[in-house]
Amino acid sequence: MRKTSLVLLGAVAGAALTLYATQPRLLPGVTAKAAPADTYRQLNLFGDVFERVRSDYVEKPDDAKLIEYAINGMLNGLDPHSSYMDAKSFKDMQIQTRGEFGGLGIEVTMEDGLVKVVAPIDDTPAAKAGILANDVITHLDDEPVQGLTLNQAVEKMRGPVNTKIRLRVMRKGADKPIDVTITRDIIRVRSVRSRIEGDDIGYIRITQFNEQTSDNLKKAITDITNQVPTDKLKGYVLDLRNNPGGLLDQAIAVSDTFLEKGEIVSTRGRNPEETQRFNARPGDATKGKPIIVLINGGSASASEIVAGALQDHKRATVIGSRSFGKGSVQTIIPLGSGNGALRLTTARYYTPGGRSIQAKGIEPDIEVLQDVPEELKTRTETKGEASLRGHLKADGQEATGSQSYVPPDPKDDKALHAALDLLRGVKVNSAFPPKPKAVPN
Repeated sequence: MRKTSLVLLGAVAGAALTLYATQPRLLPGVTAKAAPADTYRQLNLFGDVFERVRSDYVEKPDDAKLIEYAINGMLNGLDPHSSYMDAKSFKDMQIQTRGEFGGLGIEVTMEDGLVKVVAPIDDTPAAKAGILANDVITHLDDEPVQGLTLNQAVEKMRGPVNTKIRLRVMRKGADKPIDVTITRDIIRVRSVRSRIEGDDIGYIRITQFNEQTSDNLKKAITDITNQVPTDKLKGYVLDLRNNPGGLLDQAIAVSDTFLEKGEIVSTRGRNPEETQRFNARPGDATKGKPIIVLINGGSASASEIVAGALQDHKRATVIGSRSFGKGSVQTIIPLGSGNGALRLTTARYYTPGGRSIQAKGIEPDIEVLQDVPEELKTRTETKGEASLRGHLKADGQEATGSQSYVPPDPKDDKALHAALDLLRGVKVNSAFPPKPKAVPN
């Protein structure tokens, strides 16, 4: 059965995903198959256990909660990115992909029963309070996180604007847990930021892929070209570092902004007839100006689609450290009014050159490692997709661990300076400019 749904790409459950929205339908020539007899026997076993819990558990359980726990258990056993969202969580996810929601401003995942910070979102209460990537949240207002689902923990962190919440954080290198009090606010995710480097290079940072990203990217390019004459503009730096992902259609649209033609990405599900290919349309918003893409261990999913497409088409040189390695697609399947939605891994995605980056990541054309302050060295390594329990296995050798530190002051940013030097011709590298190479069109 093929699903037409919202498709998410993201680093981890709880982070922005690549989403795809659809209505279930049968493909031509495909019929629903009856489950084997053993499956029905197992379902009878589930029914027996359910009834025994309802009748004999020490306290009267909530039937709806029991069923929700069972569904979550089934999905969580598949891979780290499949899950069930109740009606409220589904609504929250829809709000988040629109680029505006209430909360603290952190991308999180669940690891060993605790909430782990993937990355704080720029200019949010969490970022201003000093929350860092790889921080582990153990308590929320003195209540242990252990025992909560990721959705339950996220729900507790959200709340009315101007209300406070206290987080207890374990941080590598710290002698004891850190208590941080944060005031909730409306989180307006400004997914694209831009500036002029010197007076001749356009710098564009994309922090996530929400519904506003491609439009904001085009506006950023227009702003840059309005400030810098075409003959003086050396090129662009596209910064995707620590971008955990987002909507698939936005990853495609961002890639298309820089490409004249050719395949951007393909998605391949369990059945060959479910393969989809997404191609660029004519028109390069930068008019062929050189591009350098910055990635690191926090660049995941939708970010990897963009980096992989521009790298395979030799449209850009990729600089930094190996990306996260999330090469799967999650489809959001609504389950009817008031019943929430299913977030189900339905496909792997492949770059134009046919590469699956699942549990491997995108290797930069030029590796540049940052100088990390001594006190941060123990928490600036991202383990990546390959370290997640139950992850989809890679085609070939898996790779774990990659640097995710980005210096707060641009003057200390080695990857950025490497990009600027190449664009200005101050330094030379055989990987820049990239040499054209045939890929599927």
